[in-house]
Amino acid sequence: MTVNIGSVDRWARVIVGLVLIALALTGTTGAWAYLGIVPLATGLMRFCPVYGLFGMNTCAKKPA
Repeated sequence: MTVNIGSVDRWARVIVGLVLIALALTGTTGAWAYLGIVPLATGLMRFCPVYGLFGMNTCAKKPA
């Protein structure tokens, strides 16, 4: 499993995931907000299967 999520993308996913889970736990939103587990997990693992399918990569380019 190669890393395909860059730093900004990673932190955005972690923050969005945590916010959604917190909203679900407090009852502010419905149970659908538990889907925040998905961006949280992909942010922590630094790998997104959808990015892999489409050949996307948000990591910074390594110098040659």
